[in-house]
Amino acid sequence: MPASSPASTPAVPVAGTAPATGALPAPAGPSRLGPVALVIAAGISVQFGAALAVMIMPGAGAAGVVTLRLAAAALVLMLLCRPKVRGHTRADWGTVVAFGIAMAGMNGLFYQSIDRIPLGPAVTLEVLGPLVLSVVVSRRAASLLWAGLALAGVALLAGHGGGSGFGGLDPAGCAFALGAGAMWAAYIVFSARTGRRFPQADGLALAMAVAAVLSLPLGIAQAGSALLVPGTLALGAGVGVLSSVLPYTLELLALRRLPAPTFAVLMSLEPAIAATAGFLVLNQAMSALDALAIALVIAASMGAVRSQGGKATA
Repeated sequence: MPASSPASTPAVPVAGTAPATGALPAPAGPSRLGPVALVIAAGISVQFGAALAVMIMPGAGAAGVVTLRLAAAALVLMLLCRPKVRGHTRADWGTVVAFGIAMAGMNGLFYQSIDRIPLGPAVTLEVLGPLVLSVVVSRRAASLLWAGLALAGVALLAGHGGGSGFGGLDPAGCAFALGAGAMWAAYIVFSARTGRRFPQADGLALAMAVAAVLSLPLGIAQAGSALLVPGTLALGAGVGVLSSVLPYTLELLALRRLPAPTFAVLMSLEPAIAATAGFLVLNQAMSALDALAIALVIAASMGAVRSQGGKATA
């Protein structure tokens, strides 16, 4: 993103005017839902997308799933937004390319991780990236407290969630998850900058196209013709919408009004959402320690929002 850090740059409010022709409509009135609600809705969408992606992995592989996900998302966004490719500065294009690289890296590394270790520990390790970002860029001492509390909840969830913990996990899988977390932090930074430089979701559409192009060679190399199986293509389209189009658009809209440090701590809700989805959809029981971990993460997220002095309203 540009030289100024997101902590020192005021969030750009979402304009109340009607979207331009071909632009992606703002989902469900973001001015009424609020940026925090948008982030939570994005997390729920990602978890259902991840559940759908599990159905494709045996046939297409991790790299193939990433290619299908990003390609489907890029196609949908380009058709809906029809972004202009002229009239942008070199800095604008640099931001979009960096955003695309971050998305490709985040998705690629994460799916390589969950191909080797369980989803819960993978998400927990990945969320450390946004947590570190919240501490680095925030200028408020309270952010250290809330980030620490969120980290304690994440660690507790990791150590007990699903009975797996971090013991005996594949080191490569853990390394991929940590790498995905670093790219997630970069995604937060460049998503905020893209939202300020481009109208509506134009920048997101262009960045998604960049990510899809970058992932295509790896997906073809691993999955080959399996990517063209009708059932796989259909599921891939569903994954693209649930895991990329909806959440990335919701998060981009939220970042226009939500300070990046607060957004980063809110990302710690991902393991909690995953645990809840596992309980409701997969009938995975939650222990008292799991519930405590979720409560710590939610308390930290709420505290982070309140500590921003009302800059974001839920």
